[in-house]
Amino acid sequence: MCVAGNFRSFLSMSISVTVTNASGARYRGQQAMIQSVEKALKGHKVKHARIDVILLTDRRIRTLNKQYLQHDYATDVLTFPLDEQPLYGEIYVSLETARRQANEYGVTVVNELARLAVHGALHLLGYDDADPADRQTMHELENKYIDTPTSL
Repeated sequence: MCVAGNFRSFLSMSISVTVTNASGARYRGQQAMIQSVEKALKGHKVKHARIDVILLTDRRIRTLNKQYLQHDYATDVLTFPLDEQPLYGEIYVSLETARRQANEYGVTVVNELARLAVHGALHLLGYDDADPADRQTMHELENKYIDTPTSL
């Protein structure tokens, strides 16, 4: 995991969202991810937070999924809470899976990346998607906070 240098130094900032592309592939959507995550945090009355979104390959996210959750498959998003007060966490997104899902759902890759980043932020805020009702709640919130057009 990417652990930032001096965590406490950002306490004077309100909300900080960064995106790091560790996938090696070109992509668009950095601003959409940042703005959508910020919107979700502000919508939940979060005043101080640091969220790092890291884009990975399927191979790398599968490794993390197996290492930390004992799931031996690639997934679209993994979330790691690092601190609760102020909120600090990392959201890992598979760029390859995001591209496949965008095609499958008929949305732009930018939209799907924003949705996955918001999905991770919602997990950091305490939401779960273990059952159908919780998944529906998260999906509705994702749609509320995504800051990008959906259609291709």
